[in-house]
Amino acid sequence: MNGRSPGDLGGRLLVATPLLGDSNFERTVVLILAHNADGAFGVVLNRPSDMTDAVVAPEWAEHVSAPAVVFIGGPVAQGDVIGLGRGGLRVSSPIHPDLGGLGTIDLNEAPTDGTHPCDGLRLFAGGAGWAPNQLEDELREGAWWVLPSVDDDVLTSDPDSLWVRVLRRQRGDVAWFANHPLDPSQN
Repeated sequence: MNGRSPGDLGGRLLVATPLLGDSNFERTVVLILAHNADGAFGVVLNRPSDMTDAVVAPEWAEHVSAPAVVFIGGPVAQGDVIGLGRGGLRVSSPIHPDLGGLGTIDLNEAPTDGTHPCDGLRLFAGGAGWAPNQLEDELREGAWWVLPSVDDDVLTSDPDSLWVRVLRRQRGDVAWFANHPLDPSQN
């Protein structure tokens, strides 16, 4: 048993299918941070912005994984910054046991000089949220694939290819969608 309760998508990836039809989430890979009766919340892993991490959290800049920019975590509360890190003393809330120590980082508490508070850090402006049963409805409509995460997904140095890489490592028809053109009329 992996510690996951039935229906709990925490720690899993939502990968946008071509059916999604929402420009906020086209070809996105979302890590679900919380999923319960109150809804779901996650962050988009493959939407780097042009804003550097040093502007948002200068005291954490040396700990941020490349590319050292703030990612657009989703359309909800983009004025709030979420830090996700792996290992070290500063990981305050582990996301899920399957994710090997990945958890939230309290960005309000500066890292201690001379220590490595985490083994990698990513900053997200905002997140993606779903009301109760909203995500389940989208799943029934075929808007998302629910897939497992691997170590490199959250802190990848190549976020632009994440959607394709996650799909290619799947079996069967899902892997085939990695070849789906951005504009199907160009096929």
